[in-house]
Amino acid sequence: MATKAECEAQQVQYYALLREALAAEDAGRFREAVEFAVASWCFVDGMMQFERKFESREFRSVETIDLVLKNAPLLFHSSSLAELAILLRTQKRIDKNASDDLAARLGAARLRMWDGHRLWSHLEQQPGARQDELRRCLGGDQDAWRSLAEAWDRMGILERTPDGGSYRLDLATRLQAPAPAKCPCCGLVGRTTKSTLLEPLECPKCHSHVEFVLLDDGVNPVSTR
Repeated sequence: MATKAECEAQQVQYYALLREALAAEDAGRFREAVEFAVASWCFVDGMMQFERKFESREFRSVETIDLVLKNAPLLFHSSSLAELAILLRTQKRIDKNASDDLAARLGAARLRMWDGHRLWSHLEQQPGARQDELRRCLGGDQDAWRSLAEAWDRMGILERTPDGGSYRLDLATRLQAPAPAKCPCCGLVGRTTKSTLLEPLECPKCHSHVEFVLLDDGVNPVSTR
């Protein structure tokens, strides 16, 4: 059992990372916001213990978990959802001490991410698709498709152009377009499709399994294939 001082120190570290995550989210740096949020999770249990015992706080959820559940599916950031699954499995007090069912919300976030994959593939194949025809084309719930399109619009991932009472949808980037990316471990710069960069890759140089960092196209890369 951690001491009061240890739990209080974890509380301080948690809120420092929460502030960084919220600032990044407000600035539109959504992937960075998710990374700050995930970094805070090693301090969540101590923070919750301290606030429950010494501040009589009851938790509905945890803000940095909420931030990841909201943004990670929209970014196809599957590794953060996998880390959350590990957190909830190994730190059972977190879900137990939150009134929300965090495990159920994680499952819903994974389904939303796969819906995002379906919508993205549809828009790759049908640029300018009408928002009001998504249910007819993809099935499911029209309100959910509209919500996903609106969220991507706010994040700058999607462009929605008004058209006859609805919107035409176009991706701001093409996933099948090649792009340069850098290994965060050894610095190797390579080129592969943007869709490939949605998941962690094995670096051909250092063999680390990492998420490559997307670079501006002005960089002169070598091929990763």
